Amino acid sequence: MKRLVDALLSILDPRNYLHAFRLIHFYGYSHVQPKRKIESGPGTLLSPNVSLRNGSNIKIGKDCHIGERVCLWAGDSHGKIIIGNNVSIAPGSFITASDYQFRKGIKFREQPKKDMDVILGDDIWIGTGVTITAGVEIGTGCIVAAGAVVTRSLPQNSIAGGVPARVIKERV
Repeated sequence: MKRLVDALLSILDPRNYLHAFRLIHFYGYSHVQPKRKIESGPGTLLSPNVSLRNGSNIKIGKDCHIGERVCLWAGDSHGKIIIGNNVSIAPGSFITASDYQFRKGIKFREQPKKDMDVILGDDIWIGTGVTITAGVEIGTGCIVAAGAVVTRSLPQNSIAGGVPARVIKERV
């Protein structure tokens, strides 16, 4: 009997429905609205749960695939994310064109952000869970191993991995 009462109370609890509206609002805020502002080429596919910030500062080439739970966070003012053609970004990756600065004596959220472009060339594969920070350029033909944290630019046709990412070998 107690389980039945608990189930009924759960169904009738208005907080459950309020939470559903919050989820819908978040989805609109983090995907639908910024996606309208993105410039993307033909054949490009974005997973429905990609998280986007400042879509007008994001440009994606043709025939790209942006996987589930990928975050593309462009800078508030001028930090752009520019992705070439035939690029695949695996699930759970995070690319940001904006970083906080760290000046002594100032709380980090009160510090100005440092916006710098992130540029990914053509024919690149970004593995699962990769983080790419502001100001990085990844050359054409690169492969970045799963879980890598890319804090510096990578030359063309390199295979990189690690934390921080470093070139492991050249792609042949």
